[in-house]
Amino acid sequence: MLQIPTTPRYDWKVRAKEFGFGFHTIDNEPYWTEDRYYQFTLKQIEEHIEAPTAEIHRLSLQAVEQVVNSDELMARFQIPEAMWSLVRASWKRRDPSLYSRLDFAYDGKNPAKLLEINSDTPTSIYEHGFFSWLWLEDKVNRGELPHVADQFNLLQELLVNRFCELKPFLPFNTLHFACCKGTEEDKGSVDYLADCAKDAGIHVEFVYIEDIGLSECGKFTDSNNKIIDSIFKLYPWEFMFREEYAQHLVTAGVNWFEPMWKCITSNKSILPLLWEMFPGHPNLLEAYFADDPQAKRLTHYVMKPIFSREGANISIHKDGKVVEEVDGPYGEEGYIVQQYTPLPKIGDSHVLIGSWLVNDTPAGLSVREDIGRITKDTSRFVPHIILG
Repeated sequence: MLQIPTTPRYDWKVRAKEFGFGFHTIDNEPYWTEDRYYQFTLKQIEEHIEAPTAEIHRLSLQAVEQVVNSDELMARFQIPEAMWSLVRASWKRRDPSLYSRLDFAYDGKNPAKLLEINSDTPTSIYEHGFFSWLWLEDKVNRGELPHVADQFNLLQELLVNRFCELKPFLPFNTLHFACCKGTEEDKGSVDYLADCAKDAGIHVEFVYIEDIGLSECGKFTDSNNKIIDSIFKLYPWEFMFREEYAQHLVTAGVNWFEPMWKCITSNKSILPLLWEMFPGHPNLLEAYFADDPQAKRLTHYVMKPIFSREGANISIHKDGKVVEEVDGPYGEEGYIVQQYTPLPKIGDSHVLIGSWLVNDTPAGLSVREDIGRITKDTSRFVPHIILG
């Protein structure tokens, strides 16, 4: 795994504007970064990223089976008891999923180590699925990269294929897309997914989460009072379960994307459960619930809230001292602890690998960088190539 300096495209901001990439800069700091790229070999991609991704995904589904069959684990995962029957029914039906991302620490040599699973509301999908591929095409066409350069990037192709598979299950061939107001990155993500759905021949509608209403018969509605039959919502299940409208999830009769059972795989509690089920797995890190006596065995570890996003409320501890931490609104629900493993540091940046799946199929790789050890929503996105 090499970091290679390169000259940014002279017109990349024009290209970004042309294709609606409005969040390439965050708080006047670069988010999209193309004065360098990461180079992987095909063997690294296939054996060190793609294969472990498929394996860990398969193991995570076994973990879901354990959770839905255990009241104790449902409680451990902080799923409200009123939602247990819905989550179990979603899993029993095998409600179809769309996509996920696994985050790994990987140095190009040693086995990739799972840091967490983002299976409910993973973002940075537009940057990888479209804009990163556009970067590669431009660089190759302009002679700035070898013509044999490739990317591990099947994301858009597999998303369109997946939407084609889902079409028969969508009433009136309509799929709503939703995110919260005031979140440009989230809006960009759902717009990109909506475009993929359109390419599959699906009629799409958009509604902000805050504008979803309720009909007299207990169905959710959009801002035009149209019944929502199927919806992709970039909004976490743990939030939805605790809101006033949660009582109507039983009667709403919605096809949810992502499905309700993903409240389990997106939950940090799955990390200690995976370690308990598959101890010593080469791609897993030792992990425990914070109140587990075995957690005291770890002297260098990361503490993560059961519900946490974009690095919020995560802290790194060594020999009883906090080495690094990020503030945030999470933590009331409890914590897990996970053995610390360093992200590779190249120059002044710590490098995180995101490995994507569409349904059950590995679909691509993305690279994030941060000066700190904890990856956040502002961490830089850097393109990659496969060569050799």
